[in-house]
Amino acid sequence: MTAHRAIPTTSARVLVVEDEAPIRDALRTAYRQAGHDVLALSDGGRFEDQVDAFRPDLVVLDVMLPGRDGFELARALRSRTDAAVLFLTARDDLDDRLRGFEAGADDYVAKPFAVSEVLARSGAALRRLGRVAATMQVGDLLLDEAASVASRADHVLDLTATEWRLLVYLATNRGRTLSKTQILTQVWGYDDYDPNLVEVHVSALRRKTEVDGPRLIHTVRGLGYVLKN
Repeated sequence: MTAHRAIPTTSARVLVVEDEAPIRDALRTAYRQAGHDVLALSDGGRFEDQVDAFRPDLVVLDVMLPGRDGFELARALRSRTDAAVLFLTARDDLDDRLRGFEAGADDYVAKPFAVSEVLARSGAALRRLGRVAATMQVGDLLLDEAASVASRADHVLDLTATEWRLLVYLATNRGRTLSKTQILTQVWGYDDYDPNLVEVHVSALRRKTEVDGPRLIHTVRGLGYVLKN
């Protein structure tokens, strides 16, 4: 059996500053599952010291923080590093977005959001800076994230937008069993919908990926699904 490999083999360092514990914990878990090193903070206290010590490739900043807000932290960051900056905020009017970009933001995500969207935007920002490569590979399945194209045995797969997001999530967590609840939360952004939604899309992905090779998406009875070769 051929061992799976990912491109690149090194992870990015992600610094998350978010005062809402559920959001902070969800992002920390998601970035770690995506293979990144994560430092999560609840406020901007000792921010510069943390940046110097951790040397992040990406900084995810909530705008409305206790004490120093995200705009101030972004300006402080820009004097120390060229790390990508992603703002998270419930304030999504034009003036706030412009203020964020003026402070050095690479992207801006409004709350509430799906974690999969934050990961996708984070990946795009990291690729623009050359911090991570734009492809993943499991066996002969190749995902080009920059082009949003998946192929197997050199044949391009005709995927819907949802199937693409699901395949990227499975590939990012290759070798790890994911429950239907995890998949619903990360791909669709909620976990209180019919789990059959996951089954339908997994079945569709299997049909499309198995045309050119053996099964890669496996069922772990009672637990969920895993992508492996």
